[in-house]
Amino acid sequence: MKLVMLAAVVAVFAGGAQAPLPERLPSRRDSPEQATLVRILSVRRVYVDRFGGGDTAQQLRDMIISSLLATKLFVITENEARADAFLRGSAEDLIFTDTFSSSESLNARASLSTGTDPDKTSSDRRSRYGGVTVGESESTRTAERKHEAVASVRLVDKDGDVLWSTTQESRGGKFRGASADVAERIAKQLASDYERARLLRNLPEN
Repeated sequence: MKLVMLAAVVAVFAGGAQAPLPERLPSRRDSPEQATLVRILSVRRVYVDRFGGGDTAQQLRDMIISSLLATKLFVITENEARADAFLRGSAEDLIFTDTFSSSESLNARASLSTGTDPDKTSSDRRSRYGGVTVGESESTRTAERKHEAVASVRLVDKDGDVLWSTTQESRGGKFRGASADVAERIAKQLASDYERARLLRNLPEN
């Protein structure tokens, strides 16, 4: 009997020493977004399609290709038939001028007039008229030349499903222009989300 009671006490203390288990482990299938993101891990070859947005968009496309190659995540192919996924989107590289104008003015005006008295004779009638006007105005106009680039891209598989997307914009960094900065931001975002997909893949499915 004593042995039974001792075993029961040991079991109670042993159970109390264990950390409480969560009711449910997180699953990588908790949301469609997570399940879709994991699918980018199966992509090996990417074809970067032509971007909408004109001539500057194609220059930005070339910069994005260079930035993607630097991540070493995928093989960038020029053969569309061999691609597992396609990077599509639109981009713009704009140079414009912002104009600001302001004006300040100061005006002062004074006048004095005296009329005639009809009850007096013509010799006593007097009229005075006087006036002072002071005006001053100042206006300024400044023009600032600015450079801005923006790109919205998406990674699409052969079935037409969008696996990943991002929108990045920039007015230029300290050591790079606006287009180069946008291209690098896109590559960094994709690399970050690719690493997140790896973590999600290692989570239990249920």
